[in-house]
Amino acid sequence: MTATKKLTENSLRYVSGGSAGETSDDSRFLNVLLQGRNYQCDRYGTFRIRTQDHDGEIKRAWSSVGVDVTIHSGNIFTSGEPNVYRINGKVVSQYDAMEHAMKVVGKKLKQSDWDW
Repeated sequence: MTATKKLTENSLRYVSGGSAGETSDDSRFLNVLLQGRNYQCDRYGTFRIRTQDHDGEIKRAWSSVGVDVTIHSGNIFTSGEPNVYRINGKVVSQYDAMEHAMKVVGKKLKQSDWDW
């Protein structure tokens, strides 16, 4: 693998993927990205994602920026499976879904802008 083919540290964060933590990150990212727009979701920590049902709210937020997501948040006993993100029917990573959403909204966020 050449240096140009290596993943960045930020990209690598989204490769291992999965579970309530991933959905929690989705909620925080979409909350900041969609601030003041229709379908802005609330911010949820991993515990609330595992113990309460916020999947529909987060799915609607993703849908508003052209991303179809199948959420597998798990429950109080399991952290769930990786979410599946699709753009125009093509499966993409969470990172790619975030990049697409930022292009749609016209706002570029750094992880520190939403992960607090």
